[in-house]
Amino acid sequence: MKLIRFGPPGQESPGLMDPEGRPRDLSGHVDDIAGDTLSPEGLDRLRRLDWTRLAQVPGDVRLGPPVGRVGKVMGIGLNYADHARETGGEVPPEPVLFLKATSAICGPHDTVRLPRGSTATDWEVELGVVIGTPAKYVAEADALAHVAGYCVVNDVSERDYQIKRAGQWTKGKSCDTFCPLGPWLVTRDEVPDPQALRLWLEVDGRRMQDGSTATMVYGVAVLVSYLSRIMTLHPGDVIATGTPPGVGMGRRPRVYLTDGNVMRLGVEGLGIQEQRVAADPADP
Repeated sequence: MKLIRFGPPGQESPGLMDPEGRPRDLSGHVDDIAGDTLSPEGLDRLRRLDWTRLAQVPGDVRLGPPVGRVGKVMGIGLNYADHARETGGEVPPEPVLFLKATSAICGPHDTVRLPRGSTATDWEVELGVVIGTPAKYVAEADALAHVAGYCVVNDVSERDYQIKRAGQWTKGKSCDTFCPLGPWLVTRDEVPDPQALRLWLEVDGRRMQDGSTATMVYGVAVLVSYLSRIMTLHPGDVIATGTPPGVGMGRRPRVYLTDGNVMRLGVEGLGIQEQRVAADPADP
């Protein structure tokens, strides 16, 4: 299934994309794409619905982030060896973890706002993993059973905040609109191998990133198991699994986002995002 949330920001309703690619309304069946809805039992209930009886939603409706009530967004740094090299880093001996504030989450086509005074805001296409059942001390062999599904993540990053401002990476990762999710949450059964997905990103039509999850240093099962040994993973938690090479920070000369740029990005089978970049307006 391809699950969606649609409507104005903060007022999204649950839905799904039917086999013909049209959005349908699930609000009469679940209150949100969150919590118990993400469990195997909850997803099976949705699969048993007759989608032809679900109300159609206008095709031009705004899509919000496809999962609601996210408890935490966990980012994995330097998880592609070639990306680590382009940024001057080394392949880490175990996963590098940072957090993105949940207030950074926005829809897949919402405007990305540059923080006031920003000169080093960067793009990062990533495979997102959405947890479906609680996970604590999970073995790697059992890890994928705790995954509800997958989505596209743009891990937008302000590099000066991340590197130069005397703090952890979270500073550069958590500005408002810095975590577009979606367009859909694709359930795990439709992604046979999360380590065999192409992912790409363009800025103003120029291909900047073009990679494959096959080249991750630490795969999805490893990450779920690893993180579950540090903290309990809850339904709706999101793991942004790292980005392939081609970020602005890794280019010479460096290239960063400016007002008016358009980012377009996708992960194989998980849909496409498109965001216009805009300067955060000054107070009137």
